[in-house]
Amino acid sequence: MTEEIWDVIIVGAGLSGLSAAHLLKKRNDKLKILVTEAKDRVGGRTVTSEIPAANGVDRWDFGGQWVGSTQPHVLELIKELGIETYRQFTDGKKVYHMGGPNAKVRIGEGRLPALSLLGLMDLAQLYWKIETLSATICVEDPSKSPNAFELDSMTVQTYLDQHAWTTEVKEQMAMCSRPLFGLEPSQMSFLYFLMYAATAGGLLPLLESNEGSGQELKLKGGTQQLSKGLAERIGWKNVQLGAAVTAIWQDAEYAKVMTATNTYLCRAVIVTCPLNLAGCPFSGDEVPFAARVCLHIPLNDWVMLFVFHFPHTSNSQRDGKCLCAMRKVQSEKIMEIGKPLAEGYHRCDSQAFWKEKGYSGEIATGSSTNCPFTVTFDASTPYGSPALVGFIAGKQANEWSSKEVGERRDAVVSRLVKYLGPEAASFIHYEEKDWAKEPYSGGCPVNVMVPGALTYYHPSLKSPCGRYYSVAQSAYRSLIVVAVIMPSLIHISPVLKKWQKVNRIHWASTETATSWCGYMTGAIQEGQRAAREVLAKLCPNALTQEDKEAAQESQTIKQKQPSKLSFLPSIKTLVLAAVAIGAAVLLAQNPDALENAKTCDKMVLQ
Repeated sequence: MTEEIWDVIIVGAGLSGLSAAHLLKKRNDKLKILVTEAKDRVGGRTVTSEIPAANGVDRWDFGGQWVGSTQPHVLELIKELGIETYRQFTDGKKVYHMGGPNAKVRIGEGRLPALSLLGLMDLAQLYWKIETLSATICVEDPSKSPNAFELDSMTVQTYLDQHAWTTEVKEQMAMCSRPLFGLEPSQMSFLYFLMYAATAGGLLPLLESNEGSGQELKLKGGTQQLSKGLAERIGWKNVQLGAAVTAIWQDAEYAKVMTATNTYLCRAVIVTCPLNLAGCPFSGDEVPFAARVCLHIPLNDWVMLFVFHFPHTSNSQRDGKCLCAMRKVQSEKIMEIGKPLAEGYHRCDSQAFWKEKGYSGEIATGSSTNCPFTVTFDASTPYGSPALVGFIAGKQANEWSSKEVGERRDAVVSRLVKYLGPEAASFIHYEEKDWAKEPYSGGCPVNVMVPGALTYYHPSLKSPCGRYYSVAQSAYRSLIVVAVIMPSLIHISPVLKKWQKVNRIHWASTETATSWCGYMTGAIQEGQRAAREVLAKLCPNALTQEDKEAAQESQTIKQKQPSKLSFLPSIKTLVLAAVAIGAAVLLAQNPDALENAKTCDKMVLQ
């Protein structure tokens, strides 16, 4: 083994690690930087795959895939790399199936879920309470929030049981939790849930797909190109793939990073792996306090699935040329993205069948409906390839992940036929990605804190860690031995007892972001924060005024004030609406009721 010396070694080639390397290089191109990645690719929890489609082969994201207009860090990178975005399709009817396999399938439109009137009232009051609480959360340090320890001692389910009136709203919130966190509400700290919402500007931006939400925009060509573009800018020669870090430790002079084939010395290390893997390179008394949080983070059950369909055309056209095109793709793998397969093969430019029927492609189901997926969205590409993306998460993943892929596929397609119509049975391809089985990812989409972990560990999750070392540690140890034998030398020990704390290990992951925690933009924010910490130690003159202001802001503990939720109806409004709707329903069922009421009024007046 050889020991190479670097200025900075970054563990992980996801968006956090590559963003850190990119900023370091931009500020000081002379820094010697190495990014080590255990996988054979860059991107972390973003991966884009080429899949057979109606128009040839197209690209889809099998990990993080949405960005929003309120996410400045990722938008800045998108602009720098010259990547185009397009809006998530949401127009049309939405399907809701809650309350068991025999419950009524509801159809809704707009932003309100298809709940009963009482359920909508319950949902509004619950949202109001959660939004008001999340507005008080200190995202820089949640333990500084009002009643932090009380909030961190309960699960989300505990809060729902205490504050939700109806079973359908509890089921609705559980359904939202599964694709968002990959876990059930009973597995998650309520303080963590509030912090997560606070970093996004509220609960609704996490759940919706409209302007300003987390599911607003998608990237043409996929999100993995963000990491590839960063790797190109820092130089692929500085990115080592297939190099899992097996050990990290530090002394007064260097930090040491070990892989299976090499040992590197460096002046600083930035660890960007998911929090539940943060303790892997450490052992014994070398485990930093922050890394011990890995023992308190559950593994997410989160499977992403895609069903790729033909565009809506006539039967003869679909069964003829398009089926030939599909066979051509599967046999020869013609791969020009968004182009006709070959001369003589038909390119289908019509819409997806669900759009033709007035559906948005959004389906939400409860865990008791015998449906594998929790939610689906339209995933049609800008190149005209129709597809639906869905998530098997939480209870549904626990039940269905042990079954064969073919059984899951048949169940998924069967449910799509039930909810969207028989056209769903005619699909080109079915594909899954089980992130719980992806090595070096620690599950997906985000690491979640159990009760008690956030207030106990969070303050140290972003702090550089190290130990106290003497200026000349080895010499000091030798002289202490001599001093034991020759006490007359003890007077020289104060000269050598110049201890200083050396913090060479820095942390960065989307889980600690103060803006859109758990999202790609949060990963970029944290990578840049860690890079500024390193620059401040290695070459402080390279920091710009903008860097200094950003560093100062990240260290400032801010207390938010509760915000007014003007977009949510008040309880008074909902009660009046309930009375009005009830009266309308009564009149519709009893047309003579109004006339009878008028007659009674006249009798009273007489």
